[in-house]
Amino acid sequence: MQTYDDIVNGRRSIRGFKPDPVPRAVIEEILALAMRTPSSLNTQPWNFTVLTGEPLDRIRQGNTERNLAGVPHSREFRLGDDYGGVHRERQIEIAKQLFGAMDIAREDKAKRHDWVLRGFRQFDAPVSIVVTYDRVLLGSDIAPFDCGAVTTALVNAAWSRGLGCVINSQGIMQSPVVREHAGIPDDQVIQTCVAMGWPDESFPANAVVSRRKPVSEAARFVGFAE
Repeated sequence: MQTYDDIVNGRRSIRGFKPDPVPRAVIEEILALAMRTPSSLNTQPWNFTVLTGEPLDRIRQGNTERNLAGVPHSREFRLGDDYGGVHRERQIEIAKQLFGAMDIAREDKAKRHDWVLRGFRQFDAPVSIVVTYDRVLLGSDIAPFDCGAVTTALVNAAWSRGLGCVINSQGIMQSPVVREHAGIPDDQVIQTCVAMGWPDESFPANAVVSRRKPVSEAARFVGFAE
């Protein structure tokens, strides 16, 4: 049995998957665990659309075609400005780790383009879970915060069952495509999606472990005795 520490410290983002299907019963177990996540005033704003097979393939195709055609993204959350400073440095650091693992040279435009396309296809995972919240809550930062919390719990619960995930907003860049083929109603806001499947251990990027800043950098302790 893995401990909670084992799962949190061992989990990593998976970007290469085996084609093997994931049983619905296992996904239901994972969602049930994830939904134990606390939410503001117990509102539980999250909903999940779990996709596999042909509907997911249609989303991959439509997402890729529209992005390649230059159709502007239609993600339903605010992106804000491009990252700068230390946040940009961390973004570059993980990109260098991934490109190094995948032997993608800076000047190799073909390989870099292929990597982008993999993101549009949700890394060819056999399952995609689209996370949405109730539109009546739109305008508050609390519902997206709660959805972030449940998504973190989801990927950890999946890891405890031997499944890998990557949280991937590239997969929902073209929200009309997602709504059409996933049948997501207008009363839901699309927050993000999670690519899920059995990890392909031979895929180099799956071995990448992102660095975390230390507690001493992230936390301030006030009122504690030294």
